[in-house]
Amino acid sequence: MDNKPHAPATDRNRDPILSVLRERFADRRSVLEIGSGTGQHAVYFAGALPWLRWQSSDVADHLPGIQLWLNEAGLLNTPAPVALDLREDWPDVSFDAVFSANTLHIMGWPEVQRLFQALGRHMPPGGLLTVYGPFNYGGRFTSDSNAAFDASLRAGNPASGLRDVEAVHALAATAGLQLVEDRAMPANNRCITWQRRPDKF
Repeated sequence: MDNKPHAPATDRNRDPILSVLRERFADRRSVLEIGSGTGQHAVYFAGALPWLRWQSSDVADHLPGIQLWLNEAGLLNTPAPVALDLREDWPDVSFDAVFSANTLHIMGWPEVQRLFQALGRHMPPGGLLTVYGPFNYGGRFTSDSNAAFDASLRAGNPASGLRDVEAVHALAATAGLQLVEDRAMPANNRCITWQRRPDKF
């Protein structure tokens, strides 16, 4: 199936991310992946974490490519991908964890805000959110490579770019999510996990 979409970065970052997910999602049952992209992460993580029902999602144009990866893998814990566009209604899916990789710097800030607003409405009490990607701290880049990456993103789409982690934490808090861990990852990335407070909403 040579026509499957392929993102080389996914092959490089999947094992470090998996080490986090093995720990954080050990007691989870159903994961909603937001922005599944090519579908590579979905099949890799679902194969390595067979106790999880891994629900991939993305905008409608990406779903056929994701389905190609799911079809080839033939896993029992990967249902068909669902359309999730933050400008439209939230899909009718159940989950106790959410995962998203390399999405917050691609979408515009209003979409990041809508994402956390939706999580505040739909994430169950005690649910976990793990996000992977590069972030700024104290309004500054953590490396020259991140600064160059941000410049390339903004050259293609001025609405995109690395997010200040403090601003993302503020959105999470408004949605009723409290920080569990902010873990350093290879290539100046982070894996940040929040948990929905049981007493919120």
